[in-house]
Amino acid sequence: MATVRPAPGPRAARGRRRQARDQRAPILNRELAWLEFNARVLHEARDARNPLLERVKFLAIFASNLDEFFQVRVSGLRRQVRAGVTAVSVDGMNPFQQLDAIRERVRTLVAEHSEIWTSIREQLAAEGVAILDYDEVPEHHEDLRRRFHDEIFPVLTPLAVDPGHPFPYISTLSLSIAVGLRDPDTGEIRFARVKIPPSLPRLFAVERDKFILLDQVIEANLDELFRGMDILETHLFRVTRDADITVEEDEADDLLLAIEEEVRRRRFGEAVRLEVERSMPEATREILTRGIGIRDGDCFEIAGMLDLTALWQLVDLDRPDLKAPTHTPVVPARLQPPGDDEPIDVFAQIRAGDILVHHPYESFTASVERFLIQAVNDPDVLTIKQTLYRTSGDSPIVQALIDAAGRGKQVVVLVEIKARFDEANNIVWARKLEQAGAHVVYGVIGLKTHSKVLLVVRREGPGLRRYVHIGTGNYNSKTARLYVDLGLLSCREELGADVTDLFNTLTGLSRQRVFRRLLVAPITLRTRFLELVEREIGYARAGHPARIVLKVNSLVDTQAIEALYEASRAGVDVDLIVRGGCCLVPGIAGVSDRIRARSIIGEFLEHSRIWMFHNGGRPEWFIGSADLMERNLDRRVEVVVPVEDHGLQARLARIIEVMLADDRRSWQLQPDGAWLRTEVLESREGSVDTFAVLKDDAAAAASTATEPAHPQAKSGSMDPRA
Repeated sequence: MATVRPAPGPRAARGRRRQARDQRAPILNRELAWLEFNARVLHEARDARNPLLERVKFLAIFASNLDEFFQVRVSGLRRQVRAGVTAVSVDGMNPFQQLDAIRERVRTLVAEHSEIWTSIREQLAAEGVAILDYDEVPEHHEDLRRRFHDEIFPVLTPLAVDPGHPFPYISTLSLSIAVGLRDPDTGEIRFARVKIPPSLPRLFAVERDKFILLDQVIEANLDELFRGMDILETHLFRVTRDADITVEEDEADDLLLAIEEEVRRRRFGEAVRLEVERSMPEATREILTRGIGIRDGDCFEIAGMLDLTALWQLVDLDRPDLKAPTHTPVVPARLQPPGDDEPIDVFAQIRAGDILVHHPYESFTASVERFLIQAVNDPDVLTIKQTLYRTSGDSPIVQALIDAAGRGKQVVVLVEIKARFDEANNIVWARKLEQAGAHVVYGVIGLKTHSKVLLVVRREGPGLRRYVHIGTGNYNSKTARLYVDLGLLSCREELGADVTDLFNTLTGLSRQRVFRRLLVAPITLRTRFLELVEREIGYARAGHPARIVLKVNSLVDTQAIEALYEASRAGVDVDLIVRGGCCLVPGIAGVSDRIRARSIIGEFLEHSRIWMFHNGGRPEWFIGSADLMERNLDRRVEVVVPVEDHGLQARLARIIEVMLADDRRSWQLQPDGAWLRTEVLESREGSVDTFAVLKDDAAAAASTATEPAHPQAKSGSMDPRA
């Protein structure tokens, strides 16, 4: 594995950033900014315009997001507190203060989460989808008792807590029942814990679309587990633990084995959160907090059902009447077969010009997967190289690479086994690829390889031609139906040469410092981004129109924020579309009054990254895998590619224009740090829905086999004052 060091930033920019820091330009706290993103997710669950099961989906997403936030972000802050770190971050808060602010905000959000679920649960029942309380269905008790014996009892393990039985170690995110018992012979009060088996569905079906919670079935039959004891009380609780993985890569003899061991240990990290039912008495809470080793401040009361990630089971119900209409991705116009029995030649289409694909509006299967499968089956293809960060459990991408190795092609795969929460899955695929004869590498020491790059080398005539796919999203056919991402298919020589150099850096000992067209982190990306911002500043100071548009998932990097503040002060118009955490504060006089920031949350997960720099009327457009975060710019291998074809630039301009016009799914960040709905701010009716408009655009382009018309964005231009 090679070692890559980031390039230093421009000297002039560093000086101006110091000046900006001295002026105390506001920067929001990263953790609180992320919680506000999750609050926007929760709003989609509250919004009655969304179908019921869509709202349930957002409740489950909110819960899953919050679990990961505690496992990674909160655990990191707690480690800082334990280490005695008192330094304040750029937002002016030390780790202890951040944890206090997080606890306060989370309690508010969790209460809202429970309240929304209570309302939706009633509405679902009116539609015939019900989670029933055990006491409401006496007619099912006999059958449930039988099923308890047959399906549940054999996998239960009650664990007592007493001098002979120490408090059990409870794994992360496991749901448990705290049981209060009394010995009828001695009158002694006892305590036990029963784990809800994660191998069984949480929602126990009793009729079509009607369920009982598994924990209630167990609670009703605890006499079978504690025979001869009086059951006094039962209460649910759930523990969240530190799940971050730390491996000293340069000291690990076998990185694969080291990661595997850390994944096993993850279940038993330090406890960072305890969730309990609100009805749990104080004495029981004290037993849990003491036994788990957690402070009272990290104990969160839940009104109603614990662990709403279980609601994914409802989202999968066959109730199309309660869901958004099923979206079927279209085949991109350039990749449509010429006839029913004639396959498309993807290579020929790429040779005719670059192709931009937009998922999930356009099919991932009919574009990226088809490109790879054709490469596997083509006898003239000699080499396939690919990066894999996250992929699906039944990945057709990996299977295609295995088939290619079996056909004798040179297959090189960089599998990022440090991809958080996908480590175990990626280890499985890495071993299968190695067994098939592929060359598998695990990346660069000290960095995660987050780039999305595929290289195909093909013999054509007397020479070789390189074809590439460079994307914003993972090579995952499942998430490609839910995440909005972009990909560029090209055989331009400079891009092929750059991608070849990149793989030589990732798999060998090359220390490539210069790339022809690609922006690569941590080598050139930060420096080039700051140079592009400075160029717009130069245009503005010279009296020319200047504009920057950035669509990213997160904007938290201090240098990037300060550069954008400087751009605003110089007269550059800046439009930000930030799905997740945004630490920049727009609209502050003399600092960011030319910056507008919005976020779009809705049917699909906005995941693509798009940059536009007006460049004196000759716009430059980029797409890539990097967000504007320190980790992406300095600690990951990322790739951002320029999109230079005017027609493809026009498509990107159309996407941005739709999102900036959105008044149905969008939020706008205010100078006080609050996010407000655009439809409220502008008193509009929500007439522009990004997801609906872009679905229509894709369908229109596919049906006419032409690119969609963009009357306001010809040749990729955008009015900088629009």
